[in-house]
Amino acid sequence: MDTIAAIATGMTDSGIGIVRISGSGAVEVGDGIVKSPSGRRILKKAESHRFYYGFVVNPEDGVEIDEVLAVVMRGPRSFTGEDTVEIQCHGGVLVMRRILECALRCGARLAEPGEFTKRAFLNGRMDLSRAEAVMDVIGAQNDRALGYSLGQLRGRLSWKVRELRGRLLYETAFIESALDDPEHFDLDGYGEGLSGKLDGVIEELRRLIGTADNGRLIKEGIRTVILGKPNVGKSSLLNCLLGEERAIVTDVAGTTRDVLEESLRLGDICLNIVDTAGIRDTEDTVERIGVERALRYAREADFIVYVTDASMELDENDREIVSVIGDKRTIVLLNKSDLEVVVTEEEIRALFVENEADPSGRERFVVLHTSAKEGAGIEELEQAVKEMFFHGEIGSSNEIVITSMRHKEALEEACAALMLVKGSIEDGMPEDFYSIDLMNAYKALGRIIGEEVDDDLVEEIFSKFCMGK
Repeated sequence: MDTIAAIATGMTDSGIGIVRISGSGAVEVGDGIVKSPSGRRILKKAESHRFYYGFVVNPEDGVEIDEVLAVVMRGPRSFTGEDTVEIQCHGGVLVMRRILECALRCGARLAEPGEFTKRAFLNGRMDLSRAEAVMDVIGAQNDRALGYSLGQLRGRLSWKVRELRGRLLYETAFIESALDDPEHFDLDGYGEGLSGKLDGVIEELRRLIGTADNGRLIKEGIRTVILGKPNVGKSSLLNCLLGEERAIVTDVAGTTRDVLEESLRLGDICLNIVDTAGIRDTEDTVERIGVERALRYAREADFIVYVTDASMELDENDREIVSVIGDKRTIVLLNKSDLEVVVTEEEIRALFVENEADPSGRERFVVLHTSAKEGAGIEELEQAVKEMFFHGEIGSSNEIVITSMRHKEALEEACAALMLVKGSIEDGMPEDFYSIDLMNAYKALGRIIGEEVDDDLVEEIFSKFCMGK
């Protein structure tokens, strides 16, 4: 492959920066710009995985750019599986750009986003699920998400997928061998035995699929919308959760006229919070637009925090809010509980029971007493979120948890294919029908690790990576 180069660290001033060069000419490019203090070339015959001290020199005019450490990692013992040179320099943005320009002048080209990791995949250094985990590690927003991403990077999901595929391939090969050589392979009663084996595979697939919703929430955060009438304390609650005066708070109803988006952590949970305009009928054009946006965000949310003023009676605006909430998971906060309380939990529960969208009086909401002004009830809110989404406990980061919609879809397709096999067995179909759907399940699982994917999907996946990775 041709030689690529990019800045591998963030484009911001820092203590150390890294310029990465990879490809068949990486050592030659590095040797052309890194010189010893005495001016000698030092990388062409350098030992692999050993640091060398020197200076990056502009190949055109010989001007020194920076004092550096350089390491040569000869393929296949490198991240990409090919010859790689990494230059550790001072972390100024200008310095890193100048060193990159020198590498490009010596024959490298600028790497595309994710191209280093893509080469690692294409060169067999990692499968596709592990390659995807690289960006998950970079983007992890909490310790739990980081743990799951590292587990996938280490190959936990890959191992499980390969183990399941091996079981399916064995059965497919047995059927094909029996059909080709019936004298030596007996298929009498085989279908019943195969059905029992598939039950175990299907159970494992369903367990993995069952982790996907929580996995997405832990990885991406819970899309949370704060709803309520004007002046009930929504913005005060947001400020209390963030620990800073992020939202403007006044005694004037309708102060918040547009959505305000923030992310915050409650323990191992990340909430992507949207504070919205108060829901009420209004003739104010700007405020009405804010209300419409609030309702739209609410419909797309995973989770609603419905804030009421416990010192004020419920009204038709509250009924409208509950109708918008529908069957979404919701925590109702009876806010301003430091004042004289006139709204009871029973009234709130009756309001939800009235809602035609949820006539059963659902169990998926919790009522808490809070005072955003005094910070009361915040710990109870955190525990209630855990209970609501993770039954009080978030699974161990050593577990295999599906955090990618692509993986979930592949698992669901494999599970559906195996259910077709079981249907064929129950209907007494010939054994060659089994192998068709067994192979479909095998291929679906192969897409997770990259053994059954086309080039367009590979390009799409790696195009989402950052430069230099």
